[in-house]
Amino acid sequence: MEHVLRCSGYDLITSSMVRAVGCTFYDESDRAYIDFESGVWCAGLGHGHPDVSEAIRRQMDAITHIGYRYSSGTVERGAAAVLSTLGPRYDDGKCVFLSSGSEAVEFAVQAARKVVDKPLFLALDDAYLSAYGSSGRRDPREWTRVDWTPCAQCADDDPCDPDCSVLRRIPFGRIAAFAFEPGNSGGLVRLPPHKLIQALSSRVTEQGGLIVIDEVTTGFGRTGAWYGHEHYGLHPDVVAMGKGLGNGYPVSAVAMTGDAAQRLTASGFHYAQSHQNDPLACTVAATVIDAIRRQGLVQRSREIGAAFLSSLRDLATKHTAVCDVRGRGLMIAIELRQDVGPLSAAAVCRQLFERGFLVGCKPQNRLLRFYPPLIIEARDLSRLIDALDAILTSGAANPSGS
Repeated sequence: MEHVLRCSGYDLITSSMVRAVGCTFYDESDRAYIDFESGVWCAGLGHGHPDVSEAIRRQMDAITHIGYRYSSGTVERGAAAVLSTLGPRYDDGKCVFLSSGSEAVEFAVQAARKVVDKPLFLALDDAYLSAYGSSGRRDPREWTRVDWTPCAQCADDDPCDPDCSVLRRIPFGRIAAFAFEPGNSGGLVRLPPHKLIQALSSRVTEQGGLIVIDEVTTGFGRTGAWYGHEHYGLHPDVVAMGKGLGNGYPVSAVAMTGDAAQRLTASGFHYAQSHQNDPLACTVAATVIDAIRRQGLVQRSREIGAAFLSSLRDLATKHTAVCDVRGRGLMIAIELRQDVGPLSAAAVCRQLFERGFLVGCKPQNRLLRFYPPLIIEARDLSRLIDALDAILTSGAANPSGS
């Protein structure tokens, strides 16, 4: 990689991947690796999905790019497909296609700023939202951030106390929108309490604010529902999406209700970029949505994810090095204890790689992360469990090394 700028902040694994099929990567030596990260959480259908590949070839032979001043039936079909995943509230909604999840979230935030004339946005303290812009910086002059750590101790079946110190500090009357990322937390898989999210969203909407949902990571079946916000019973005004929408092709989208779209148009809001509403991107999005439906992958994610989560929790009862297992659908993480066991998360991740598994890792948080394609086979989940069991067992028996 002599001529490639390395700026991701992650160590580069030197094995060169040359092809991928389904849930499996192959390196230049034709060694196989099972992908438990879906690339960067993108390839929910698995790599090289035949329907997506064929749709790309067909659309490339027709038209790939037209610019934002011209219309195409392909774009309209893509928008209708996206809106159809959000239910009747979006029957008269609008959709715009962009290029990245960060762009979609920032677009959604700037749109909400034009629709509601209030100075602040609300977000959970551990949300990622975007790599840049207002939603990336979250300047205190523009954003109120909620540290929900105290709320994790509250029973979820009790309503939020309106005098709770967490709620009391929030200036709801000045909030234009609650920008909610439902559970990914920058890859930490922290699942905020249902009652807290309900309380925040209710207070914001009662004061005339909008609900903006960041579904870039949690959309398209990842959490065992079409979208992560469904687990909280929310009715969003604006939804930003990406990653799984393109199955590895760089496309994102922002969907909004008809009312929000009308108010945005009336505000005089303008936004244009080179690949906005490209026919090729729209074709990919529509094809991915159709494949998820036909293959029943939302339900499959819910069912196979629950089984995988249960197996990991069983593993945790066997190994004291594991202090927490959490997740929803096929968005799962295990956390290792800081004071038990010699193996760091990075060392476990490396050993899994050597055994043919690509998993996510947050070394500073002692976290291993599993976001496999929604088509992952039960046998591959079992193989991962067995490999992790062996590594943890070996580490406990060998306190000298990693």
